[in-house]
Amino acid sequence: MAKQTKQTSIEETLWDSANKLRGTVESSEYKHVVLGLIFLKFASDKFEERKQELIAEGKKNT
Repeated sequence: MAKQTKQTSIEETLWDSANKLRGTVESSEYKHVVLGLIFLKFASDKFEERKQELIAEGKKNT
């Protein structure tokens, strides 16, 4: 008899992986990690935006 494999969505796979990686950390404590990552993403986006503005200004002045 062939073994049946359960097909799971990418969301389920990622969620299960996140739960395994989180380990014994309470989900309420996980917010500190997430808030830090959100801040880093915001800072990175602002940096890239300003970088593109400076590049565009440099091209206009030449």
